[in-house]
Amino acid sequence: MQRTQIYLTDAEQAGLRRLAREKGATLSAVIREAVDHYLQTAAETDWRRRRAAAFGLWRERDVAGLDALRAEERFGDWHDAA
Repeated sequence: MQRTQIYLTDAEQAGLRRLAREKGATLSAVIREAVDHYLQTAAETDWRRRRAAAFGLWRERDVAGLDALRAEERFGDWHDAA
């Protein structure tokens, strides 16, 4: 584990201390939990952003090609492997 120093506003510090007291946890544990939550949320948001950007990839393509890919996805050999 790495030690990290950060600056917090008085309100942030008071809120974190209150939350730590309510949870019966240390201030460090509450901050680590918040950072973990932030990283998970950021990863999900990035995945959604990349997924949304991919929808535009077939904008200039032949629709028949897209239909063939959809059929392959639905009825491809990978379904029979299970």
